[in-house]
Amino acid sequence: MHALAACGCGVDVHAHVIPHDFPDCLGSAAPAGWPSMAPAHACHRHVMIDGKNYRTVSDKCWSTTKRLADFDEMGLGLQAISPMPELLSYWLAPAVGAQLVRYLNEQIALMVSESSGRLVGLGAVPLQDMDLALKELQHIRHGLGLVGVEIGSNINGVPIGDLRLDPFFEACEALDLAVFVHALRPTGMDRLVGPAPLQQVLAYPSDVGLAAASALTGNLMLRHPRLRIAFSHGGGTLAMLLPRLEQAMSVFPALRESVQRSPTEQARSFYYDTLVFDTPTLQHLVQLFGATQLMIGTDYPFNFHDARPVQRIAQAGFDAGVTQQLVQANGLRFLGLPATTLNPLP
Repeated sequence: MHALAACGCGVDVHAHVIPHDFPDCLGSAAPAGWPSMAPAHACHRHVMIDGKNYRTVSDKCWSTTKRLADFDEMGLGLQAISPMPELLSYWLAPAVGAQLVRYLNEQIALMVSESSGRLVGLGAVPLQDMDLALKELQHIRHGLGLVGVEIGSNINGVPIGDLRLDPFFEACEALDLAVFVHALRPTGMDRLVGPAPLQQVLAYPSDVGLAAASALTGNLMLRHPRLRIAFSHGGGTLAMLLPRLEQAMSVFPALRESVQRSPTEQARSFYYDTLVFDTPTLQHLVQLFGATQLMIGTDYPFNFHDARPVQRIAQAGFDAGVTQQLVQANGLRFLGLPATTLNPLP
């Protein structure tokens, strides 16, 4: 095992929370899509949506103690926790969605308070209604002290590069909140052949790549240069799309007129997690996006997660400076935390 594997110094920006229970919806009856929990086998519960088992999860989703107990093996010192993406619930009526994410945010804040400084929180907002979303952003920052917000790769089909979302990004910039983009109800499901988990395996990276591309072609960072925005799963397919976008800039005048800065240059202002499960791919992403833009992502505590993220980076052949950036420094900078938050790498 590499010496860094047990350093306890890694910063994980991609980890999820599901509460042990959900409250009843305020109103006469629970609307379609309101989640609940049901008992499963030992230490597990079923996430129930519309009477069906959406996912069976372990108590590591809600137990701060059990979550922290895994830090040593993973090499972590700090973890940013965010809701399971399906719980963002943009398809609920706005007032109902606002109730749900308020509860999620309060549960995240509670886990942060129990963690002795080893957890920080990325909340959720009801982006199906901009006024309610902006109100919840204020509560996330000033009421709960969370450091950022998780959003879906699309908002009921609206890509994140769409100008309609600009008030949200402007507020995140003003409040100094990090934005973490996670795949949600991805496009292309009708093109997959095989069992349901292929949504996570294949469709998630596709939707994240399209989301990041929409931010590039929509010139998001030119309008919000101080925005700290990260894309999960290594940016998905974006690394393969970028060369095509660059070539297209010299071929299509309309694209050259609408995209105001090189797509690759813009892409190097985004952050990305390292959750790609492959050393050559990780090396390519560092070369393409820059050693300052990649940071640990694990998808903990779901089954399809990286159980030894620090070890994986340490064994990728980077020099000590790049390793330090990927394991710790970039994550702290993305989250807006001081470099002195954790002990430096050995």
